[in-house]
Amino acid sequence: MRINGFSGMDIDSMVKELMTAKRAPLDKLNQKKTTLEWQRDSYRDLNSKMYEFRNTKLQQTYRLSSALNTQKAVVAGNTDAVKAEAGGTANGIKMEVSVEQLATAKSIVTDGKAQGYSSRQSLAELANGIKFGQPTTSLTDGDLTKEYKIKINDVEMTFTGKDTVSSVITQINSKTELKAQASFDDLTGKFSIVAKDLGSMGVLDVQPPSAGNNLLDVFGAGSTAVITDIAAKDAIVKINGILLNPAPTSNIITYNGVTMNLLAETVTRDSSNAITGDKPFTITTQSDPDKALETMKSFIEDYNKILALFNTKVGEEKYRSFQPLTKDQRSAMSESDIKLWEEKAKSGLLKNDDILSGLTSTMRNIMSEKMGELSNIGITGGKYFENGKIYLDEEKFKKAILNNPQQVADIFQGSGASTDSSIFGKLYNEMDKAMTKIAERAGTTKFSGDVNSIYKEESVMGKTLKGYTREITALERRLSDMESRYYKQFTAMETAMSKYQSQASSLSSFFAR
Repeated sequence: MRINGFSGMDIDSMVKELMTAKRAPLDKLNQKKTTLEWQRDSYRDLNSKMYEFRNTKLQQTYRLSSALNTQKAVVAGNTDAVKAEAGGTANGIKMEVSVEQLATAKSIVTDGKAQGYSSRQSLAELANGIKFGQPTTSLTDGDLTKEYKIKINDVEMTFTGKDTVSSVITQINSKTELKAQASFDDLTGKFSIVAKDLGSMGVLDVQPPSAGNNLLDVFGAGSTAVITDIAAKDAIVKINGILLNPAPTSNIITYNGVTMNLLAETVTRDSSNAITGDKPFTITTQSDPDKALETMKSFIEDYNKILALFNTKVGEEKYRSFQPLTKDQRSAMSESDIKLWEEKAKSGLLKNDDILSGLTSTMRNIMSEKMGELSNIGITGGKYFENGKIYLDEEKFKKAILNNPQQVADIFQGSGASTDSSIFGKLYNEMDKAMTKIAERAGTTKFSGDVNSIYKEESVMGKTLKGYTREITALERRLSDMESRYYKQFTAMETAMSKYQSQASSLSSFFAR
């Protein structure tokens, strides 16, 4: 805190006036830094939109083979026994399907600890017969450090008494090389291990450990668990009276272009397991262009929307006279005025941006290169002033997709190894390249669309902002020293003036005598 001197001068005001001019370079630095931060935020917002278009729209929706599929599977009869989806190669042959046996996986299961145990308990608790909720004071350090082992498909794993059942299951299930899944039933205390693959393709070999305690014994009613081996089964399926041979090793099968997910047997059995009846389901296919049409309408809407956004950002007007406000300027303005000012100041941050300009040009070229083929299926370009906008003639597209669905799919999705040369493939790759450039410049990430993600400091902008921060800190230190020096000088001046006034007063009183 500073107190004005007694000379009658307003030293604070004078120092403030002197420092105003000196602070101009600092204000400019802060404005440059703020502008760069705004620009970086604009890149991050765009990155989020690009991520959504590239991943959510192109990769996870439009590039899927089902997106432009015109075939629809119709199930009749025992509809609870199957889910069916027709692919683009569906040939329309009617199929009557009987399922005598579903494919099952090979598994092993213990006889169980009985009810009262939980997967939240430790192996030590189960091994010592302590039920869930009972005191564990009887457990010793030896119980907690005791090792339990299991060997699954030639991979041996070791656990200790303090490991919980749920953590044991998590560790087993996380090892992809085991090709097996473990589970625990709280109601019966049974521990199961199931092969990931169904039927004869599934591999499950559970052996006692080479040495030490067998993990499975923890889940037995006695000191040694009784293990039940359950053999794998291949599916037994008949289509139009023809038994599938070889037998399917999965419950998901594809015939005549239709993928069937078998959910239940269609046959009924008596007490001796002999088949007594059958309620099959039938599958037919029919042409249905509506889904493909909706896909194309959605794509064109998304394409036009993101292209318009890029064009807007590239052509947005830049108001150079509207710079970020300083603290003094903000304090002198109302909230509404600040908002209006910053709208102008933030306009044109990406005007003529080279990354966006290049991407918009490439996107337009991708469409224009195929415009001859596209016009034949009802897709045309807009006027020159619409900056690449495209339009869809729905009726013409529906006719084209019904007459030659593969041609339409090839244009947009490609086929075989040529998917990257298709429209969707090229757009995905170009969007990916642009996002990589933005990441290098602004420090965003192309693997996330989070608008609150943290920037990488080693980007071009990140390094520039670090430089601004260093310059601002150094300049603030110099200005603080300068301000202190001004106050010292004024203080010295006041001291001298005070002495002069004292001397003058003494001389005046001397001559007055």
